[in-house]
Amino acid sequence: MARALIVHGGWEGHEPDRMAAVMAGLLTSGGAGVEVSDSLAAFDDATRLAGFDLIVPIWTMGTLSKERTAAVSEAVAAGTGLAGCHGGMCDAFRDNPLWQFMTGAQWVAHPGDDGVRHWVRVVSDDPLVAGLPDFEVVTEQYYLHIDPAVKVHAVTDFPVAGGHHLPNGPVEMPVVFTKFWGAGRVYYNALGHRAALFAEGPAREMMRRGLVWAMRGAG
Repeated sequence: MARALIVHGGWEGHEPDRMAAVMAGLLTSGGAGVEVSDSLAAFDDATRLAGFDLIVPIWTMGTLSKERTAAVSEAVAAGTGLAGCHGGMCDAFRDNPLWQFMTGAQWVAHPGDDGVRHWVRVVSDDPLVAGLPDFEVVTEQYYLHIDPAVKVHAVTDFPVAGGHHLPNGPVEMPVVFTKFWGAGRVYYNALGHRAALFAEGPAREMMRRGLVWAMRGAG
């Protein structure tokens, strides 16, 4: 049985406990065993950490020590998958360049804040998104600084809301992307400001496929 570790906490506005429950449900429905922790101390035992097939971080605006960051990095580099969404992964530790390098992006803005109506467009034929429709969401629209090495599977179009970015004109911003970190697979989905977004529909299926894809031993 595949084993996944979900670590949740940080800023409560992202509903880390509810999001952890959603992710656990997606994983257990596929037959994975899930351990859930509400403490970053879950990253202290590097040997034990490397025994998981997937790590799912759900921790916004926190601080991760050099030692804990290295433990996660080395586990992923050795083959443990890493998958997450929204600020729980790519705004987890703003002062941590290694974390940002490993995860592939860093949040910098969400013009218009919550409640922005925008579209998510599928742009690859990868099995991660194959057959999924483009779909509309009403939520935060993430503007990210992106690792150019990532493979993009879905995007959203800026600008929708106003701001100082407007003079730059239209921008196609990744929403879903994948990359590799050593032998490990990394999956990110910029959606997920509220756990309810993954309750049903293409957003839920997109996230489910990402968790499965990132897991060690996935096809």
